[in-house]
Amino acid sequence: MGGRGYPYRPHALPEPTLMPKCLLLLLLSLVAVPAVTARAQDTAAFVQQEMPNLVATYKDIHAHPELSHNEVRTSALLADELRKAGYNVTDHIGVYPDGSHAYGVVAILKNGPGPTLLIRADMDALPIVEETGVAYASHVVTKTTSGQNAGQSTGVMHACGHDVHTTVLIGTARALAAAKSQWHGTLMLIGQPSEETIDGAKAMLADHLYERFGKPDMVIGLHDTNTLPAGKVGILAGAAQASSTSVDVVIHGIGGHGAYPQLGRDPITLAALFITQIQTIVSREEDPQDPTVVTVGDIHGGTKRNIIPDEVKLELTTRAFSDQSRQRVIDGLTQMAAGITTSAGLPPEKAATVTVLKDESAPVEYNDPALCVRVKAALVKALGAVNVVDAEKIMGSEDVGNFGLEGHQIPVVYFRLGAMYPDRFAAAAAEGKVLPGMHTSKFEPDPEPTLATGVRSMTSVAISLLQ
Repeated sequence: MGGRGYPYRPHALPEPTLMPKCLLLLLLSLVAVPAVTARAQDTAAFVQQEMPNLVATYKDIHAHPELSHNEVRTSALLADELRKAGYNVTDHIGVYPDGSHAYGVVAILKNGPGPTLLIRADMDALPIVEETGVAYASHVVTKTTSGQNAGQSTGVMHACGHDVHTTVLIGTARALAAAKSQWHGTLMLIGQPSEETIDGAKAMLADHLYERFGKPDMVIGLHDTNTLPAGKVGILAGAAQASSTSVDVVIHGIGGHGAYPQLGRDPITLAALFITQIQTIVSREEDPQDPTVVTVGDIHGGTKRNIIPDEVKLELTTRAFSDQSRQRVIDGLTQMAAGITTSAGLPPEKAATVTVLKDESAPVEYNDPALCVRVKAALVKALGAVNVVDAEKIMGSEDVGNFGLEGHQIPVVYFRLGAMYPDRFAAAAAEGKVLPGMHTSKFEPDPEPTLATGVRSMTSVAISLLQ
């Protein structure tokens, strides 16, 4: 063995028809295990060889995060790396509802007849000021481009690990290109924009992704997590992550002087009542065994302390595992908004409005059970059974399921990649604590073992599926 390729080959067997069947099976059993072991060792050696470059790439992406719809630098970097790895790359894939183009990347590598496998990674970052203190921390400040706070300055951070995902895709692309003798079929690597606004996958599909590049037979991906140490992965068959629905609510009032509240109708007070009331949707209207979340993530109203404004705007996210629960949330929000208007004695033209953002929604992330069995088996072979754990259902959402199309036409499996420093993870667990997670300013993956495990696991899964 040696080099960046995979030169190991079992010794040629005699023609099957020239030997007894039992002897053939015996010989196959003798060579099968060493072949698997050698492949795993070769993949691990290749990944270790690539680690200095991959860690440097990860830190570069981390230090230069970009918000959703603006992944200019990141997509260009990814496209360049995939071209250098030997893939046929097309960038600027995706069209948003307003007609603007996205920064999606598609890389194709054909290797004879066989299935088509889509491997997806996302690229965008979050409007968060980083507080990790690492040497490669982001100091990027930009203006937001979406939501009711559009145009405001904000720090930007890879607080959800999409820098890990993008780097793992690069490493996997290199490893699979070097291991072409071990798989057959077509690789479709996707660099997806705008996962955080959950409209990036839809934008790529709206740009005729499958019509232009072919429809895959399977979709796989991974997401890093603070609930596992680096070196371990988690996987769960069936519904693994909740659906996500974005909702905008506007509470109207009658503005006036802060000293004379009786002459107006204060929408800030009404908004406070509304926020309190909607918590009963989950606690009193939903089935406790069918988990649901309603969160108000943004409130904006007023310009000065002594002025009662005319309206207050709220941005909400809802999470559910069933269509029934999702609809109950939307109905509850609508009914309670109407009730607020009535209780305040406001005229019909001042009725509160509830708007469901259909373009900012994601389905339940459903891991196809049959494909999950195959993926888990490959993970166990690559990492060892002790490093492959059963994941838990989470209320977090992902738009990767959109690539499976409605009705799960294409099987999808999305597994979780441990990303925490093992010693810190163990210390926190001993104290009953959890390390800072995604969407927080102190989310800090352990670069080298996280990337190494991600590339090894994704490469091994891809090879096992492309047979």
